Amino acid sequence: MTPVELASVRAKSSRDGRPPEPLTDHLVATRAAARQLSHRVGTLPCLDDGLRPLFWTAVELAALTHDGGKLPTGFQDMLAGRIRVWGERHEVLSLGFLPSLIHDPDLLRWVATAVATHHRPLYGEPGRDLMGLYGDCDVAELRKRIGPIPPRAVPELEEWFRHTAQAEGLPMADPPRAQLDTATLLETAYGLLGAVLEQWEERVAPDRGLTAVLLQGAVTLADHLSSAHGWLSLTQPLDGSFRTLLDRRFADQGRTLRPHQVRAETRRGHLLLRAPTGSGKTEAVLLWAATQVTDLAQETGGVPRVFFVLPYLSSINAMADRLQDLFQAPGTVGVAHSKAASYHLAASIAPEDGDETDQDNDPCRVDAATKAVSRAAATKLFHESVRVATPYQLLRAALAGPAHSGILIDAANSVFVLDELHVYDPQRLGCILASARLWERLGGRIAVVSATLPDVLSDLFTQTLTHPVHLVDAEGLDLPPRHRLRTRDHHLTDPSALTEIRSRLTRDASVLVVANNVAQALELFEELAPDVEERYGEGSALLLHSRFRRGDRNGIEQNIRDRFGTDLRNRRPGLLVATQCVEVSLDLDFDVLLTAAAPLEALLQRFGRVNRLAARLPADVIVHHPCWTTRRNAPGADYADGIYPREPVETAWQLLAAHADAVVDEANATAWLNHIYATTWGASWREEVRDYCEAFTRRLLTFRRPFDSRSELTAVFDELFDGTEAILANDRDAYADALAQASGQPKAGRLLADEYLIPMPYWAGRLSGYDKKLQVRIIDGDYDPQLGLRAVRGPAQSTYHPGEVL
Repeated sequence: MTPVELASVRAKSSRDGRPPEPLTDHLVATRAAARQLSHRVGTLPCLDDGLRPLFWTAVELAALTHDGGKLPTGFQDMLAGRIRVWGERHEVLSLGFLPSLIHDPDLLRWVATAVATHHRPLYGEPGRDLMGLYGDCDVAELRKRIGPIPPRAVPELEEWFRHTAQAEGLPMADPPRAQLDTATLLETAYGLLGAVLEQWEERVAPDRGLTAVLLQGAVTLADHLSSAHGWLSLTQPLDGSFRTLLDRRFADQGRTLRPHQVRAETRRGHLLLRAPTGSGKTEAVLLWAATQVTDLAQETGGVPRVFFVLPYLSSINAMADRLQDLFQAPGTVGVAHSKAASYHLAASIAPEDGDETDQDNDPCRVDAATKAVSRAAATKLFHESVRVATPYQLLRAALAGPAHSGILIDAANSVFVLDELHVYDPQRLGCILASARLWERLGGRIAVVSATLPDVLSDLFTQTLTHPVHLVDAEGLDLPPRHRLRTRDHHLTDPSALTEIRSRLTRDASVLVVANNVAQALELFEELAPDVEERYGEGSALLLHSRFRRGDRNGIEQNIRDRFGTDLRNRRPGLLVATQCVEVSLDLDFDVLLTAAAPLEALLQRFGRVNRLAARLPADVIVHHPCWTTRRNAPGADYADGIYPREPVETAWQLLAAHADAVVDEANATAWLNHIYATTWGASWREEVRDYCEAFTRRLLTFRRPFDSRSELTAVFDELFDGTEAILANDRDAYADALAQASGQPKAGRLLADEYLIPMPYWAGRLSGYDKKLQVRIIDGDYDPQLGLRAVRGPAQSTYHPGEVL
């Protein structure tokens, strides 16, 4: 039972339709979330020896006591709206309760550290860090700044802490002879804050630093869960029962497991899986993942999470749909990327939704948006045990601190599947490999999956990790050939190429044309589309690149799937002109490909959109001679169509030209990739990846100063992995109307308004203005729903035109 004065103390103000939350309710919920997290994560392998046996005890004690400092009248007045800002840090006062509750001095220091750092850094962010706020403060000044505290609430809360902890089996010191009073609370808080600041002022050993960040992550995650009234799933569909589920699914389809799938299932530890398209590599890696989950659950006592890490949003969404369908258990698969709520919104709105209402004022859409926001928020709180994510979402753990350390604790004792590693540039790939080494240190098991895995990638992966890596190669499969290679000595935009494309279209073929930049894609589409639509009807010619409004692109992608998908019953002739965004995003099946020259990895992905199911004779994949141009920011260097460096493209072109007119498969491709990476360029590329890997580790993954602010690195991460987005000036009113559509639900309104956003490269932010009221970038540009963004008007020296390097 909560004492009378303490019963009036609040932890949270009223919000989202919920009444104010009593302090003791929030603390109980946070402690419960911490224990649930311990059941989820299990025993950690990488902890500082001093905390190893007591890690989860420290987490629960910190979770129970972290908000004790919310007693002051000023804080309560702020929650009630009587004052706007209190201006002090409640976690500092929370420290004052700990010494009378925790007898073990080592345990006390760790719990105090977790309590002190659950909102702010200790150092490195002037005006916000605790050293800057309280380092020069004495007890008298602290007492003045904290202000009045209800005197009876202090001993009541101390006794409540003791009773609650003992009821939950947590260790407690013997009760002191005298009750804790306000003066002693302030003096003790002051002294313990000084000890915490001194403890973490200097660099520490890597194990100690990592332990500190994991502790911070566990406490902040528990706090966020309880604040959001969330919970963690303690079930894992990818466990020992998955083989039975897959066998049953295969039997219904008249299929049986292939040898490489069985071999993958038997491997324990890290995995390299090389399997051609159509061989069932996804099922193979799922069987491997189920084995690792079973092993880790037995070793750690937890519920291992499984992460599928892919580079593109569309491929992430497709994988999430596929897993959800396979598991037949709604809500078990999370989508973790910056547009996750949009994915859930698309899944929530059936085609017939809104048919009888004005879409702009459709309550069904508002309800769907509300549910989509809720679902995306659950994934941000790590609810699901299977998640499909971009590497960016996981790499943000390197930023640590209260905002990101929860990602790190959630990644411990987990299983990671890395697909399509070939698409990353050396810097991003180096960061991913460095993170894989950290995941291994945290007890994780990692698989790299590819249809064409060159030796250089397998070597980099194997050399980065400490434990052995098993190779499973899907050799000896009798798969029908899918492609016949052709080369042309002219460029894709040459009149001869246009003549050949038109000829193919007159044969009732589905034709894929892939350009290397937006300007050339637009040029080809505008030249070819009228004849195609005259022959095959409206909607038979489609254009896809990255500069469409989100809502328009969703519709275009659906039209592409409907017309050119892998369902043989629905395939129709027509034309798709696209840029690189088609490479690994959509499950498509064309009759023929005509493409600009590019690095071999990119070309292989483009080949994969043709004769995907090998249901026909080998289909032509036609590669056109590169056109070399320079970049504005790299004078003197040649690039294919201004996009790709010359050496890998030129080497690929020479290889392809030497094998023109041959039937090719993934085995050829792997050998060709090995040849390219054996060049001087390949050796330089390999060293560049290694350098980035080691630099990322040194700078961000040693955690030698775990509680220094890393806020200055957030922009670096955004530039490395994210672009930016903007709306057209002409769409400003429609965007504002969409925001207002979900009255009282700003996140749902924001999601509906997001349909007007257009992706832009990160550097293109300088071409836009920022609307503070709408909180969105605005550009003045030429836009067409079928053609996308054609130009952005800005300062003369920085005006963007389609075709520039993005």
